[in-house]
Amino acid sequence: MDKKVGFWVNPHRVGDLSKLDSIRAWFAERGWQVLPEWRGGPDKIDFLLSFGGDGTFLEAAREAASYDIPVLGVNYGKLGFLCEVEQDGVIAALEKILRREFVIEQRLMLQAGLDRPDGRRYFALNDVVFNRDLRESTVKFQVRLSGEAIAGPPGDGLIIATPTGSTAYSLSAGGPVVSPDVEAILITPLAPHALSSRPMVVSAGEEITVSLEKGSRCHVTFDGGNHIELARGETISVVKAPLTAKLLRLELRGFQRMAREKLRDG
Repeated sequence: MDKKVGFWVNPHRVGDLSKLDSIRAWFAERGWQVLPEWRGGPDKIDFLLSFGGDGTFLEAAREAASYDIPVLGVNYGKLGFLCEVEQDGVIAALEKILRREFVIEQRLMLQAGLDRPDGRRYFALNDVVFNRDLRESTVKFQVRLSGEAIAGPPGDGLIIATPTGSTAYSLSAGGPVVSPDVEAILITPLAPHALSSRPMVVSAGEEITVSLEKGSRCHVTFDGGNHIELARGETISVVKAPLTAKLLRLELRGFQRMAREKLRDG
């Protein structure tokens, strides 16, 4: 059976796409077929290469999760927390993969959507973010955990994050860093107007519902991408997704070590 690999490329990050020619040639010499613009569909691939930054990797991993395909990130961005390989280490990484010297990490994802019959469902590997409209001074939410109300002080918004997303926007808002192998969901308020408001870590089995209580509307994004508006009186439900993202890892680095390397000051 022919071996196939897919490319998921952010041309704005990569720039000159001829940089990838040597990687295509490397695969061809070993009898692999390259799908240079894989975006899902019937073409079954063995794994997916993401070329870009963390945003590109999130897009690729969400799509690949629907097909149970592992993803390797090649960093053409800045931080590249989710990307396993830097640009100059691609060929060495691919040689390891062909020798099967890798592990696959399963990462929890979120599923979210408006509570109405025609409400579209969205998936997120990092987070679901509720931001106030610029015309609003503050917004206030009614947040429930499996039906039980919790405090929702007025503020700029709310972040619901996975452990993978705990090192992203939630961290900047004062949320904790959570190891990605923990089955949990984070709830981090954005600039809350209450001294007692603190981030929460809850079971991944909880259903989190968020309703807009104060303010006419707010903006909701999923991994910083897809955008919808939440109007007053509407509710969005967030639960653990039935899918998991599969990340190809080549080094058995502990999460704490990786966090120190990627997030150290300066």
